[in-house]
Amino acid sequence: MKAGQRIRPRTSGLWVIGYLLVALLGAALIFYGLMTILLALKVSPAFVDSISGYRGAYDYLAGLQPQDVTDTVRIIVAAAGLLAFLLFGYLAWKSIPRPYLSRSELTLSASEDGGVVVGARAVERLAEASAERHRSVASASALFIADDIVLDVSLARVPDAAQTLRDVQSDVREALDRHQLPERPVNVTLTAFDHKQRRELN
Repeated sequence: MKAGQRIRPRTSGLWVIGYLLVALLGAALIFYGLMTILLALKVSPAFVDSISGYRGAYDYLAGLQPQDVTDTVRIIVAAAGLLAFLLFGYLAWKSIPRPYLSRSELTLSASEDGGVVVGARAVERLAEASAERHRSVASASALFIADDIVLDVSLARVPDAAQTLRDVQSDVREALDRHQLPERPVNVTLTAFDHKQRRELN
């Protein structure tokens, strides 16, 4: 990894709900853990049951009979389980941090009084516009990351795609020089062939 290249996490705002559910589960485990400790210390079971309700819940579950599990109960339990799986699975998926490389800026000059900085989007748009002027390029998307220009292009059907990519790379470098911007590595990647493209290729 190059110096100055920064990785940042991107997470959904739903992570708050996921953390809240984890906190509630943790609080429940701590609470009933304390109840277990109280029982181990010979505290009156009636007192522990009065503040936790564990005995009532146990007696109810232990007293269930096969005839109590009706078709309606099965449907409700299955629907609740499916809903919980979808909800918690979605929250877990959205809570996963997704690292990405932060975009760069191009500093042309700097001094104590200020400086000249070219934004990442300006460099990216220059690369995209330069690539899209090529007849064979159907579309282009650029990212300016860690002083490298990463350019993804979609081509119309061409006889020599490799040569076309080299030409695109050369065009972008010439555009940087033409706009008096410092030379930067240009990495061109072919992402797709656009079968609907009807540009005339010479």
